[in-house]
Amino acid sequence: MPTLPVTTRLLIACPDTRGITAAVTGFIANRGGNLLDLDQHTVAEHGEFFLRAEFEPGPDERDPQALDIAFREVAEQYRMSWRTGWSNTPHRVAIMVSRELHCLVDLLWRFGAEELPGEIACVISNHPDAEDLVVDAGIPFAHLPIEDGDKAAQESKVQQMLQDHGADLVVLARYMQILGPEFTERWRDNLINVHHSFLPAFPGADPYRQAHDRGVKMIGATAHYATPDLDEGPIITQTVAEVDHCDSVVDLRRTGRELERSVLARAVHAHLEDRVLVTGNRTIVFR
Repeated sequence: MPTLPVTTRLLIACPDTRGITAAVTGFIANRGGNLLDLDQHTVAEHGEFFLRAEFEPGPDERDPQALDIAFREVAEQYRMSWRTGWSNTPHRVAIMVSRELHCLVDLLWRFGAEELPGEIACVISNHPDAEDLVVDAGIPFAHLPIEDGDKAAQESKVQQMLQDHGADLVVLARYMQILGPEFTERWRDNLINVHHSFLPAFPGADPYRQAHDRGVKMIGATAHYATPDLDEGPIITQTVAEVDHCDSVVDLRRTGRELERSVLARAVHAHLEDRVLVTGNRTIVFR
C-alpha cells in the first residue's frame, strides 16, 4: 500500500470580504504547497466567511509551528479565527460509556478497521460492564464510579485520566450521567454526545415505550458537541428512519441503536478530519 502524503488542514472563520480565498491559496502556493481540497461557505446575513483547505506543505514547510507563524500575517489582515491540523498527528480519542455498549462496540470496530482516523487513548466508565471488551482490545480502561453521590470527585478523576492518556477528544458513547459545567467548559467543542430524537417530547427512562404508545412515524438520533445546556449544544449531524404501526417497542429500540451508532460515527469522523467549525450554537460541517 502506498504511503499517504503528510497533509495540513487549515480551518478559517472571519468576516466576509473580497480576496480571502485568493490570499489563502496564494499563501499555500507561494510556500511550495500543493492544494488538495478546498471548501468554503458564506453566511450572507451575518457577513461570516468559513473555509477549509487541505494541502501538502512544501518540502521545507513540515514544521507546524513555523507554518503557523508564517500564516499569521494573512490571518491578521483578514481578522481570522483559525487553526491547523496535521494528518501525521492523529487525534487521541477518549470514550466514556455507561451500561449501553452498542455505540462503544461500533467505535471499537471502526477504529480497529481504520475506518476512523486517529486512535483510542482510553475508555472510561462509571460501571464495570465494558471492561473485558475494552481490555481484550488492548485499550486502557478505567472504572470510575460515582461514590456517595460525589460527581465532582469522580469528574476530577476522569480529568486526570484524560490528561494522563493525552486525549484531545472525548466521545460520550451513551454515557448516562450529566457532566458538570466545569467539565463541559473544559472540553468545549471537543466533547461529542449522542442521543435519541425524543427529547423533550418523551423524557425519562423509557422513551421508546412512550413513542410506541403515541404511534410515532419517525425516529432519529443527533450527535452534537456537549455544553452545560445538556442536549442543546451545536449539532454536528443527525439522521432519521421511518417506522409504522407494525414496529414493536423492541423494533423501535433496535432501530434507535442503529441510528445512534451511525450518527455518532459520522460526527466523530468529521471531527477527526478537522471538518467542523463551531459558530455560536451551530456548526459548519465541510464535506
